[in-house]
Amino acid sequence: MLVLVMDTATPAVTAALVEVGADTVRQVSARATVDGRAHGELLAPQLDAVLAEAGAKPRDLGAVVAGVGPGPFTGLRVGLMTAAVFQAGLGIPAYGVCTLDALGARTTGKALVATDARRREVYWAVYADGSPLTGPAVDKPADIANRLTTYGVTAAVGEGAQRYADVLGITPGDALYPDPLALAELAAQRIRVKAPTEPLTPLYLRRPDAVEPAARKAALSPAEQSEAGAKLSAGHR
Repeated sequence: MLVLVMDTATPAVTAALVEVGADTVRQVSARATVDGRAHGELLAPQLDAVLAEAGAKPRDLGAVVAGVGPGPFTGLRVGLMTAAVFQAGLGIPAYGVCTLDALGARTTGKALVATDARRREVYWAVYADGSPLTGPAVDKPADIANRLTTYGVTAAVGEGAQRYADVLGITPGDALYPDPLALAELAAQRIRVKAPTEPLTPLYLRRPDAVEPAARKAALSPAEQSEAGAKLSAGHR
């Protein structure tokens, strides 16, 4: 079965076409561009490119897999909305995978996975031989450094781990962004058994920067407003 894979939870805008067999997952084509401000502009052309490179059409797809974060609000929703369009338009199932899990799946021993959450924070989780040991969270690097010793962490991957290596006290590995093949592998069993489509619920972990403005606060108290109104009326007589 041909499966379309995408992830926009990090600055890497990732798209891939994979083939899921009875006991194999094979990458057919892939594109990844690192640009944290152009998810919306880059994802669709990259999806078109991976399909064209394989000589495939959207109608050939059997499922879609999307990284559900955690990630910044704007970038993450681009991938999830795009995956939802393929799911609804083609009538194929969609499956979500935690983006940190895709990075952690290839680690051994006790490893930290940390991606950049901006605001001098990281999205992070700890893995033991590729399996999650903690749930995803968002914190300042200095606030998790001591906890890593408690977990016995000796390795780290991800852009956040690289950026804050001096604070975390761990030399990171080379993997900075999720591998689309790992995303597909984590969803492969659901694909094989034709599990029902899933709601692609984003892992934001915090509220977006843009919020609805509060109601304007009056500059004058009610008594002052009444007095000002009386003076204004007297002046127009």
